[in-house]
Amino acid sequence: MILADLENADSRVPAGAAFKKAIEFLRRGDIKDLPDGKYEIDGERVYAMVQRYKTISPAEPKFEAHRKYIDLQFLAAGAEIIGWAPLEKMAIAEVYDAEKDVCFGAVPAGAWTPLRLGAGQLAVLYPGDAHAPRLAAGGAGGVTKIVVKVGV
Repeated sequence: MILADLENADSRVPAGAAFKKAIEFLRRGDIKDLPDGKYEIDGERVYAMVQRYKTISPAEPKFEAHRKYIDLQFLAAGAEIIGWAPLEKMAIAEVYDAEKDVCFGAVPAGAWTPLRLGAGQLAVLYPGDAHAPRLAAGGAGGVTKIVVKVGV
């Protein structure tokens, strides 16, 4: 897991053509104005999903993990907490779905770390990183998030 400001992502995010394409996409001047939906950057190897939603404060956050893709979760507007834990701490509740590249589960309270993201920040989440996005940072609020998927 890596947490960085977009402005210094070049020195924090791993080198490589796929990550470079992801960062270039996030630096688009119109990034905040893109409609919700999927955007191909390099076919299915690198693509982005623009989302707008309200954060939540669940009693037990729903964690997820992926195998085929690394997530670059970027906040274009708003603030959010992403719960993070090593994958081995997640008790699987919904087995891995290869078509959707996701499994879901729970991490005990006190065994996960809250990562606070504000506008202009991103988290890089690897297949070994269980994560619970969409958590309220303080009170519930609206966010604009771009999740860039980079194939492993």
